[in-house]
Amino acid sequence: MKKNLGPNPYIYPQPVLIVATYDEDNNPDAMNVAYGGIVNSNRLQINIGVRHKTSDNIKAKQAFTVGIADEAHIVEADYVGIISGHNEPDKLAKAGLHTIKSEFVDAPLIKELPITMECKVEEIHQYDQTLRIVAEIVNVSVDEAVLTADGKIDTAKLHALCYDSSNRAYLALGKKVGTAFSDGKKLAE
Repeated sequence: MKKNLGPNPYIYPQPVLIVATYDEDNNPDAMNVAYGGIVNSNRLQINIGVRHKTSDNIKAKQAFTVGIADEAHIVEADYVGIISGHNEPDKLAKAGLHTIKSEFVDAPLIKELPITMECKVEEIHQYDQTLRIVAEIVNVSVDEAVLTADGKIDTAKLHALCYDSSNRAYLALGKKVGTAFSDGKKLAE
């Protein structure tokens, strides 16, 4: 039997995304964004509140990066999500995170995060107090430590976090349980 839980954001897995920006004085800032995902092969969407410093920075610079939070940086990822850049201008340093400038967009990359998508804003739409931002992914930077010998991402090495909104918990991903575009062929025979 199923139980109705009403309208809730229960998509699983829900990635833990760290969105990094520069402000108008080129000071880095970052925040943990729970609502985001891929729109198509070279675009992503994030949804963030209008009151965030990151929102202001994205509007000003029309660029941002999206790092994939991993298990090794769970404390830092949570910290940048609960502390506002409006109240703590040096929150990245307090979190022990370091940035370098992207070669592709006017935004910082967080050195500690294993995968970073570098993005240019294409659309910004406001719904109540939330911005829906669609951006083109112009580059993906990946730490070699999470790559296989043939240059693919090894999720077992990545230990990417996902957010469980029902239980307010972080979970680590990584165990392979099947092969995409293959396992379903068993039913086609």
